[in-house]
Amino acid sequence: MPKLVDHEERRAHIIDALLRSATNSGLHAVTMRSVAVEAGVSVRLVQYYFDTKEQLLLAAMERLATRMGERVQRRVRARGGATDPRGIIEAVLLEAVPTDEESRAFHLIYTEYAVLSVTDPGLGGQQFLAAPSEMEAFLAAQLTAAQRDGAAAPGLDPHQEAVVLLAVSAGLGLSVLLNQRTADEAVAVLHYHLGRIFPTPSRGAYA
Repeated sequence: MPKLVDHEERRAHIIDALLRSATNSGLHAVTMRSVAVEAGVSVRLVQYYFDTKEQLLLAAMERLATRMGERVQRRVRARGGATDPRGIIEAVLLEAVPTDEESRAFHLIYTEYAVLSVTDPGLGGQQFLAAPSEMEAFLAAQLTAAQRDGAAAPGLDPHQEAVVLLAVSAGLGLSVLLNQRTADEAVAVLHYHLGRIFPTPSRGAYA
């Protein structure tokens, strides 16, 4: 009896091969053939699941975004499932700092994808890179809730603070990639900015 093919598993296998290849050689050097070699499959099989390199790159970015969301959830669960606004905001922002191999790979690939999409509309960058706007709205809602509960400093503009926090965290993440500062130093800066917004520390601040 022929073995049933798990298409989602095979797609994931190909995407993971791209991510490994991009981490080692850079996203600009990735080709359908290099992904096939890394995955141990034929180029035709890669093309069966992804008609173009652009489709494959977008699928890879979506997979990275999903993993990032899972890492944020793990950070929250590590605090005992606390859902206070500061804890949630902190979990999101700390994922912008490359603190381990997985997060470093995410930020390397994301940054290169963003740069490449500026000159290559075919990458579908606008669809994927719209996510920060959604994140701004999410963080602004958390800050609004914190102000309502008296946890955040009054008088702050939640939306503007969300924009600043995301910009700061993105810049810090890039500075870590460039070895301009350590991950611990970047985390300390984030904690400093959060302390300005939340005068009273939340339960069990992240390290």
